[in-house]
Parts: sequence; C-alpha cells; structure tokens
Amino acid sequence: MKIILIDYGAGNIQSIKFAIKRLGFEAILSHDADEISDADKVIFPGVGEASSAMQKLRQSGLDGLIPTLKQPVLGICLGMQLMCKSSTEGATIGLGIFDLEVIKFSNKVKVPQIGWNQIANLKSPLFEGISENEYMYLVHSYFAPISGESIATSFYDTDYSSALQKDNFYGVQFHPEKSSRAGEQVLKNFLMI
Repeated sequence: MKIILIDYGAGNIQSIKFAIKRLGFEAILSHDADEISDADKVIFPGVGEASSAMQKLRQSGLDGLIPTLKQPVLGICLGMQLMCKSSTEGATIGLGIFDLEVIKFSNKVKVPQIGWNQIANLKSPLFEGISENEYMYLVHSYFAPISGESIATSFYDTDYSSALQKDNFYGVQFHPEKSSRAGEQVLKNFLMI
C-alpha cells in the first residue's frame, strides 16, 4: 500500500510516520502532485496557523490538487480545518471540501484546548472498535461547528466536530498519532478503508 503524507512544511510529520510504522506500514513524505495522486491513501497533517499553512499550499499548487483526490484522504488537526471552506484564524479561505467556517473558542475557556477529551456520536468505519466517549489527544484554539458531515463530536466551551467526513475525505481534530491505542486504531481503520 502506498501511503503519502502531504509535505507542505506543517509540523507533526515524524510522529505520524512512527505511528504508521508501528502498524506495519511505511508512509512517504511528498509534495509531488503525481506521487500524491497515485497514492492508495493520503494523510494531510497540520500543526500551526491557518493562513500561513494555506499560503504554503497555494505556493506549491497543492490547494488545487487536494480537493480533486479520489482515494481516501485523512486531514489531521489543522489539516482537517484547512479542508473546510474558511477559518476566522487569519481570515483564511480554505479548500472548501467541508462547507464550514472554522471559528475560535470563546474567551470563557482557556485556549488552546490542550490534552485529552472525549469523542462521542461516532458514525463512521473510521471509528470501528472505538468506544463511545473514548479519550483522544487535542491541541487547538479553533474548531469546526457541528454539521451534517460530523462523524464525531466533542465538548469544550460548546459541542463541536471532532471528526468530519464527506465522500472520500475524512478529518479528525484530534491527533491519532498521539492518542495511544485508540488513536492507533483510528489510523489503522483509515488504512483499511
């Protein structure tokens, strides 16, 4: 199986590569359009700030490629947020795969949310073998609201989408590569889709 990690200079690459290796697979880091298009599975990671990450995607032409991919694609953390229509972080126009605006948590709670939180309302083969209210590891100040594309929800200040799906596109707000056994199961499920 050819697994590509999209390389656009947006963090947390090594921990994802190690998590995939523990599952018995190899992930290749690439920004080459042909190589990404030819992959069996594509992982779109992200740590950092939305507008500068989108700028890197535009500079490399990946902003036009990603929404056209036909194989299963998994956006992680900022990767999921960039798959949305827009983000209030840096007034960013996203990839438009999910018709949602990513917004910031209110000042009633500490941001970023850092640490373990529960995921619930699980609705996808992505969560095969994962219990309702399982804990996953998150680090984020912005979130995608609940929508018809939500396949998991969490609560912090408000209910929000901790995972999204539309067609072959999946997104998780949490970091599966840092979420112990349950997170590894999510990655394994994605590779089996």
